[in-house]
Amino acid sequence: MTELDLAQLQRRLAEFAAARGWEPYHTPKNLAVALSVEASELVEIFQWLTPEQSAGVMEDPRSAHRVADEVADVLAYLLQFSEVLGIDVLEVLAAKIDRNELRFPVPENKDRYSPE
Repeated sequence: MTELDLAQLQRRLAEFAAARGWEPYHTPKNLAVALSVEASELVEIFQWLTPEQSAGVMEDPRSAHRVADEVADVLAYLLQFSEVLGIDVLEVLAAKIDRNELRFPVPENKDRYSPE
């Protein structure tokens, strides 16, 4: 399998949409809504599972396939949304991690969880 990068995937998604004449519908608002819908479909898979059941969801091929499809849909819409708005997802993620490392320093007692 060839190594893929986000830019290649964004181009493929843009070409896919362009070939079908979907660009007028790929507004930031519509893509944000579609992203939310797909994320909700991912949540739906886990909605009534116990923590133990949710931890094993990838062990069943049927549920694993559903989860993988929804993850792909969420990522596709996130990449399309970011492309339309000119957001470099890797750059903004790295910056967010940097801010979170400052905002949430490692506690002296690493066993203590404090999400604030």
